[in-house]
Amino acid sequence: MWNYEKRLEYPVNITRCNPKAAMVIMSQYGGPDGELGASLRYLSQRYSMKDRKVIGVLTDIGTEELAHLEMVATIIHQLTKDLSPEEIKASGFDKYYIDHTLGVWPQSAGGEPFSASQFQSTGDTITDLYEDMAAEQKARLTYDNILRIVKEPEIADPIRFLREREIVHFQRFGEALRRVQDSLDSRNFYAFNGQIDTKSC
Repeated sequence: MWNYEKRLEYPVNITRCNPKAAMVIMSQYGGPDGELGASLRYLSQRYSMKDRKVIGVLTDIGTEELAHLEMVATIIHQLTKDLSPEEIKASGFDKYYIDHTLGVWPQSAGGEPFSASQFQSTGDTITDLYEDMAAEQKARLTYDNILRIVKEPEIADPIRFLREREIVHFQRFGEALRRVQDSLDSRNFYAFNGQIDTKSC
């Protein structure tokens, strides 16, 4: 299904450790609006979609979110890989370190572990696409918040790339939603998923 190239979608070349930046950026790895949840959301939702082009959109974006997950993990790794015990303690990274050493693990910036309960796959086309659009806006906002705090150019540059992709994904989901809605009318709107017949309502 996938062709994997052994390179990141966008280069990450961070030369200085910064555990405080890593602690906020890790929210986009395993936080409530992060890349792990996004990839699982879209790659799960595609199975109940009826429109082949919408399935393709979900597959494309879900796959790209896996590439973004790889980028975020690389950023976190490069920000923490050479930390000394003194730096770990002074930066406040010690709580994370005790459980995970310097491994990359999915959690929010606040320390909440990733959970599949953070996203939904309902089987209803309209509901899922609206969720997807909202998810992309929340991810964009998280990257905005990161950029308000993290100013180092070598960190901010790949974060800006990731932010821009959230905007593109939002637009593609909007196009998919319009495509689905254009094929519906008041008689078959709810029957599209074969669950509710408006004539009997």
